[in-house]
Amino acid sequence: MKSQHITVTREGGVGTLTIDRRERFNSLDVQTARELRQAGLQLARDEQVRCLVVRGSGGIFCSGADLKYIRSGGDKDVAYLTESRGAPAGYGAIFKQILEYLHSTISELRRAPKPVIAAVDGVAAAGGMGLAMCCDLVVASQRATFEYAYFKTGLCGAESSTFFLPKLVGLRRAMDLALLNPRLTAAEAKELGLVSLVLPDADFEPQLLALAQRLADGPTAAYAAAKRLMNEAAGVDRLDFHLDRELEALAHSADSADFAEGLAAFFGKRAPVFGGK
Repeated sequence: MKSQHITVTREGGVGTLTIDRRERFNSLDVQTARELRQAGLQLARDEQVRCLVVRGSGGIFCSGADLKYIRSGGDKDVAYLTESRGAPAGYGAIFKQILEYLHSTISELRRAPKPVIAAVDGVAAAGGMGLAMCCDLVVASQRATFEYAYFKTGLCGAESSTFFLPKLVGLRRAMDLALLNPRLTAAEAKELGLVSLVLPDADFEPQLLALAQRLADGPTAAYAAAKRLMNEAAGVDRLDFHLDRELEALAHSADSADFAEGLAAFFGKRAPVFGGK
C-alpha cells in the first residue's frame, strides 16, 4: 500500500511501515498521522505479519509533529478532532489534530501480538523518539541520534515519551534527558537502555532485515503472550490513560506564551527567550 506519506511493504512474515516525508524531516502533519494510524492498524492486526518494522526514509527516523503545519493553523477539515474535546482554538487544538492519530498508533503498536521493531537510521527527536520508545526493540544505525527536544520550543512532551522514558532508564535519568536535552549517539542511547542493538551503517539494511525475519520465523504466539505479560508487569495497561494525559498537557503547553516564543525562535533560527508562562 502506498499512501501519500506512508509506505507499507510486506516480505514474507515481515511488514514494514515507512514514514516517507523526507522534505519535512519525516515530521507528521494530520494527513501523515492519519495515514500512519491506518498503516499501523493494518500491520498490527494482520495475522500474516509476524514481525512489524517501523522506520523513516532518507536517513531520518521521525522528528515528531510538523511545526510548520502547526504554525500554519492546521487543517480546518478535521476540526471535529478537537471540537469534541473542548479544545481551545489555538496551537493546542492543532497539536490535538495530530496526536489523536499518533497516540492511537502508539497504543496499537504496543498492544500488537507480535514483535515491533523501531529501525532508527538517523534522527529520532521529540515525538519521533517517543514513537521509537514504544516499540519492543529499537535497532539503530551508528549514525542514529536521539533527542527529547520538546523543551526547545516550550512544550512538555507527549507521544509516550513521558511514559516510557522513566520505565526504560529510571526517573533520574529520564529527567536528565528531558531537562538537559543531550543529543545522544546510538552508542550512548544503547548504554542507557534506550536502544537494543547498534548496527554498522553499511550493514544496517541486511542485518535489520535478517533480525526481522528471524523474529517472524519464531514462535509468534509465545512472543505475544510474553509481550502481554511483560506489559502487565510494567504497568503498560495504563498507557492509554497516560497518552490522554499527555495530549491534554501538551495542548495546554502549546497554548502558552512560551510555545509561541519557542515557535518564533525555531523559525527565526535564534535562541528563544522564555518567560515561564
